[in-house]
Amino acid sequence: MKHSIRVTAVLAVLALVAAACGDDTADEPATTAPPATVTVTEVVVDEAALAEAQAMMDDAEAMMAEAEAAAEEAASMAMEAEAMSEEEQAAAAQAQADAEAMMEDAQAALDEAEAMEAEAEARAAAEQAAMEAEAARLPGEGVSLTMARANWSTGYFQAELMRQMMQMLGYEVSDPADLELGPSLAYLAMAQGEADFWVNSWYPGHNSWLAAELPDGSLVGEHVRRVGELMIAGGLQGYLITKSFAEEYGINTLDDLNNNPDAIAAYDAQDVNPGNGIAEIYGCPESWTCDDIIQSQIAHSGWANIDQVLAGYDAMFAEATAKADAGEPMVAYTWTPSSYITALRPGDNVVWVGVESPIDDSNPLGRPGGEEWDQRPGTAAIGADSCPSAADDGVCEIGWVAADVIASARHDMLANHPAAAKLLEIVKLNVVDVSLQIVRQDAGEDVGALVTEWIANNQAQVDAWIAEALAAG
Repeated sequence: MKHSIRVTAVLAVLALVAAACGDDTADEPATTAPPATVTVTEVVVDEAALAEAQAMMDDAEAMMAEAEAAAEEAASMAMEAEAMSEEEQAAAAQAQADAEAMMEDAQAALDEAEAMEAEAEARAAAEQAAMEAEAARLPGEGVSLTMARANWSTGYFQAELMRQMMQMLGYEVSDPADLELGPSLAYLAMAQGEADFWVNSWYPGHNSWLAAELPDGSLVGEHVRRVGELMIAGGLQGYLITKSFAEEYGINTLDDLNNNPDAIAAYDAQDVNPGNGIAEIYGCPESWTCDDIIQSQIAHSGWANIDQVLAGYDAMFAEATAKADAGEPMVAYTWTPSSYITALRPGDNVVWVGVESPIDDSNPLGRPGGEEWDQRPGTAAIGADSCPSAADDGVCEIGWVAADVIASARHDMLANHPAAAKLLEIVKLNVVDVSLQIVRQDAGEDVGALVTEWIANNQAQVDAWIAEALAAG
């Protein structure tokens, strides 16, 4: 009776194990199929998968312990087999066989649980590595952008600066020197996909180019737009006149010059076309837009005795500087940021000459987009020492709006490359700082080296811009 009780106990243990393995009957042999919780079709690589594998391993180890206990019980029964009846011996032998099968099943479940845990860990490691690689990947990797720059040297520094920062985002950016254009061609190039962006726009003057029509009937502005605040109101522009000449003839405005026959005669005697009764002022090269604005201003103001010279700017400026230094009559258009006002120095050899009525949106010459050349109100915060026309009311009316020197880019480039778009949107430069770099550039220093040095000296700010752009990409 003692032995039958033991057999019954062993069979009960086997029944419990069989139930844990998914068997519905206690008196049937355990199958070799693993527990239902071990069979999976897809492992989700996360902490839950690892926890499930660990739980299965714990269950399998518990099964193994129970199986070992059952095997020991069966072995003990076998040792007493001589004292058992044949029926009890058969039961003991069956119990031992069942215990061995149970141990095999438990070992299989344990092996499967260990394999599942190893697979989950491997997938977790692979996913983590992929996430780290993705996090380290720069948004511009594998992307090539074509950048243009203006064909005036005072735009070189900011163009190279933006190029180097774009490269920090992983973009492959063409050398802007390879596509150096005036605005009449630059906006066309961007609209037609030959360039993606530049940072040399001067608004509102360049608004006229956005209104230009392409061969397919669309407008440039349907493909290109202004972006960012690189140097808002950074483009101070106007006319400088030889100081001694202005003082001698009482010229505070270009209207004064136009209406003073003696001043016109003195000026005309030494200008580029002497003897024609016209004062030729140094204006802009053709296609810079400022040449169109000056010509429209002349028509708007009715300056019948004034015209502009259209030639290479640096050559004109060299002539203007030589005349100003010699005290000879001269009027020249110029702007900042630039090194030009280190040679023509307001309050020293020149002064700003006023304009009584800045051009409005009437487009007096009927030029395409000429309505966009409105320069009202055109005032500037310049004192009377440098701008004699400010002596009466404290307002230096130089006839030009301080231009926004900013970027323009293709719509699709901005939409498809958010990191690049964000960089163009957030970078802001100090006009004085840029002017100092231009002075060094004009003295012969390499613009690429100047930009690299500037970045190093402003690393915290550059890092902040790059971080914000990366977050957008």
